[in-house]
Amino acid sequence: MSTAAAVVVYGATGHTGRFVVAELRRRGFAPVASGRNAARLKALAAEWGDVEVRPAGADDPAALDRALAGAVAVVNCAGPFAVTAGPVVEAALRAGIPYVDVAAEIEANVAMFAGHTEAALAAGTPVVPAMAFYGGLGDLLVTAAMGEWPSADSVDVAYGLSSWRPTAGTREAGRVSHDRRAGKRVRFTDGELRYHEDEVAREEWVFPEPLGRRAVITEFTMADVVTVPSHLKVPEVRTHMSVEAAGDLAGTDTPAPEAVDALGRSDQTFVVDVLVRAGGVERRATAHGQDIYAVTAPLAVEAVERILTGRTRTTGVASAGAMFDAADFLRALAPYVTVELPAV
Repeated sequence: MSTAAAVVVYGATGHTGRFVVAELRRRGFAPVASGRNAARLKALAAEWGDVEVRPAGADDPAALDRALAGAVAVVNCAGPFAVTAGPVVEAALRAGIPYVDVAAEIEANVAMFAGHTEAALAAGTPVVPAMAFYGGLGDLLVTAAMGEWPSADSVDVAYGLSSWRPTAGTREAGRVSHDRRAGKRVRFTDGELRYHEDEVAREEWVFPEPLGRRAVITEFTMADVVTVPSHLKVPEVRTHMSVEAAGDLAGTDTPAPEAVDALGRSDQTFVVDVLVRAGGVERRATAHGQDIYAVTAPLAVEAVERILTGRTRTTGVASAGAMFDAADFLRALAPYVTVELPAV
């Protein structure tokens, strides 16, 4: 891509935002750092040296319009997305540029599909929510596994994380989601989201080696319950989380991620294991990698690059699996993600 291709990263100073800025620079884009904290943005610009800064609060439409002026796309990394997603996508639609976000908040993703589909279609502008580890990667794996199947009976997405050191942004987003659903849990069953107060349950999940059999929290519901059924005919979508990672997230004193390599990644490893069932037949797709926050950057930036080069399947608001060729997209994530897909 040309270095003249300016991509705004809203929330650029956050943990994930910094990974996105770095990935854009690596691919030859000109990232523009935006967000609410002007002082932190200036410090980031001084660190990178070639990053333009355009401060803008999510509650200031005029400032958002200035931040997006002349850009070819915007990637929203600023949570809670319940606060930022609406204003930033509306600014993107006014500017006529694609919008991508990394929201893992279930309610924020529901609101994106419900509240902005009509405007995005009218503008002919691609909008891809949850283009991240949670919501995006699982949706791509499910879509690739389904292949030619027009529908499936059920989808299970199991997350095997070696650990989960949550960022401050993750904790804040979790609090917002918790409050929005009044502390209730959520599941996708019989073709719809349902809120409930059932007790947390555990079961064993057999991940591919070397992870193997692990205890998971069943129905540890993530954004896949929004992205997958947004375009695939599946009445039951369940997501599960390794017990160790769930415990880390719940712990109030779990430290934030710490870099262990030159890319700034933590030592966390992950396996995302997808099982799709239809008519007694089962298909499996798996992804392996390091650092769930770091891997969000190639997911989001690959999405931007594909949109800008016309490698899309639809427009308007669409999940990763609906917007892109899922199998081809997943293969393009190497070496950050190793995928194993079924022959379909």
